Amino acid sequence: MTNVSPRERLARQLAEAVAEALRADLEHQDHALLVVSGGSTPVPFFTALAACRLPWERVQVTLADERWVAERADDSNARLVREHLLRGPAAAATFTPLTSDHSTPEEGAEVVAERIEALAWPASVVILGMGGDGHTASLFPDSRELDLARSTDATTVAVRTPSQPQPRITLSAGRLHQARRHFLHITGGDKQAVLARALAGDDVRELPIRAFLACPLATYWAP
Repeated sequence: MTNVSPRERLARQLAEAVAEALRADLEHQDHALLVVSGGSTPVPFFTALAACRLPWERVQVTLADERWVAERADDSNARLVREHLLRGPAAAATFTPLTSDHSTPEEGAEVVAERIEALAWPASVVILGMGGDGHTASLFPDSRELDLARSTDATTVAVRTPSQPQPRITLSAGRLHQARRHFLHITGGDKQAVLARALAGDDVRELPIRAFLACPLATYWAP
C-alpha cells in the first residue's frame, strides 16, 4: 500500500469538500464559480480536484490574484491552473484569467473586472492561501494599495508591492467575501504559527489574512 503524505491527504480532503460544494450549488443553479489561489501549495489539490466527478462544463474557475505576466510565463498562476487543474474532464470548465493584453495592471484592471463580474457570483467557494508575511491573494502588508483593496467596491485592484518583483492584480477583499464558502489552504509549521498570530490580534495591515478571519473560514492545514 502506497504511503500518502499528510499534505497529499489534506489535498484530497480539500478536493472532496470543494467538489461536494460545487455539486450542491449546481443542484439549483446553472453554473458554479470556484476561485482559487496560486503558488506551490495548491498543486496537489488541483490534481486531486481534477480527478473528481463533476459536470465540469458548468463550473467556472478564476483566480484570487495574479502576477501581471504573460499567461505562459513560469510564474503565472493561470499557467499553474491550466497545467494542474484543467486536465482530463476538468478541461471542460470555463477558466477566466486575471490578465489582459494591457502593459500594466492599472490599464487592464477595468477590462478584467468586467470579465470577472460576468461570472456566477456569489462564488460557491473561494480558496485562499497565505504567505509567511500574512498576505493572502495580493493583499500584502507592505503594499500601498492594501487599504484600497480592503475597502473598495471595485472588483479588481492593481497592486505594486516593494517585496514582490512584479506588479500584480487582485480581487478586492469585498469581492472575495462574496462567496458562500471560504477555505484557507496552508502547510508547514511556519504558516501555522503565522495563523496563530493572526488569530490573536486584529491589525489587518500587519497580517492581511485577518480580513477574512471574521467570516466562517474552514482551515485546511498539514505539517
